[in-house]
Amino acid sequence: MLPVGRSAEREVKVDGRHYRSIWCAGEGQAVEVIDQPRLPHLFEVRALESLEDAAQAIESMVVRGAPLIGAAAAYGVALAMREATSDEALERACRRLLSTRPTAANLRWALEEMLAALRNRHRDERVEAAYRRAAQLCDEDVELNAAIGRHGLAILQDLASDKPPGQPLNVLTHCNAGWLATVDWGTATAPLYLAHDLGLDLHVWVDETRPRNQGALTAWELGHHGVAHTVIADNTGGHLMQHGLVDVVITGSDRTTGTGDVANKIGTYLKALAARDNAIPFYVALPSPTIDFSLGDGLSGIPIEQRDPAEVSGVTGRTENGDIARVEVFAPGSAVANYAFDVTPGRLVTGLITEAGVAPASPEGLAALFPQRARAATQQR
Repeated sequence: MLPVGRSAEREVKVDGRHYRSIWCAGEGQAVEVIDQPRLPHLFEVRALESLEDAAQAIESMVVRGAPLIGAAAAYGVALAMREATSDEALERACRRLLSTRPTAANLRWALEEMLAALRNRHRDERVEAAYRRAAQLCDEDVELNAAIGRHGLAILQDLASDKPPGQPLNVLTHCNAGWLATVDWGTATAPLYLAHDLGLDLHVWVDETRPRNQGALTAWELGHHGVAHTVIADNTGGHLMQHGLVDVVITGSDRTTGTGDVANKIGTYLKALAARDNAIPFYVALPSPTIDFSLGDGLSGIPIEQRDPAEVSGVTGRTENGDIARVEVFAPGSAVANYAFDVTPGRLVTGLITEAGVAPASPEGLAALFPQRARAATQQR
């Protein structure tokens, strides 16, 4: 059974059917997700039926993007409670899920939410309570991202008002921070969808985002929604900025420190540097669970995941005869490093677009929007 959409939901249609990126299926016990490594060439759904299914889906990037990782982890706890409801099983499930991806802040946040909902509850109630809280976290994510969209829309409208008549507002993105990376709407894409739906003349430059070519997911999303876009090689953005072809950069975030430093897909830092050199605003869109107020220095404090070198040395695509195949890019024997993220210092960020508003990327800016969390982090230090 697909979840009932709320008023904030965009109700994405794929082949005429409404989709979120994760939902309960069957009698409500199994969990289904979109198998993202198969996109954009194949749209397939994968069933998660156990804790280990959920953990492996996160590790293998069947689900990816910080908000969706959190949602999948929450449902992973629910699946684990179907297997065993003891305190030991609950703690073991959270440890297993926490080990899957080190960088995204939403993973730990979602697991802490699930622990808070289940730890003091009778074992006979834990399965139902786990599914209920996981569903709530998904609904909350939809609402958070819709609010991000509204705040980001105001920025786009203001920038568009300065454009000469007949010229589109050109936005540059990096990686995929769309509805596929969240439960719905997306973070960086939420303002784009709203702007497009309101008739704003909009064009999006979509970085391919090697090594996993996640820009292909952004292009797939934008194409299904009818948003004008052009895919570019990762190293093209600086050239476009130098020639006045980019008006604003908007990315997502996997973890943001309490001081405004941003960890995002590798290559984001270089886009921020190019934007600063060309006086182009650089915004980061993120829900508040992505903020880690316990960290002050992103460069030294945020763990940077290093993934399988095979993600760099090979690429999967569609051949001329229509088959899906993987090919090797480099000669055998070359050493390959695969850093998944980099950190953009807050000084390079024009503003953080959150569900509570737009804040300077600074301790004072974030504390103004989220005073209770900032105060609690200060007291814990």
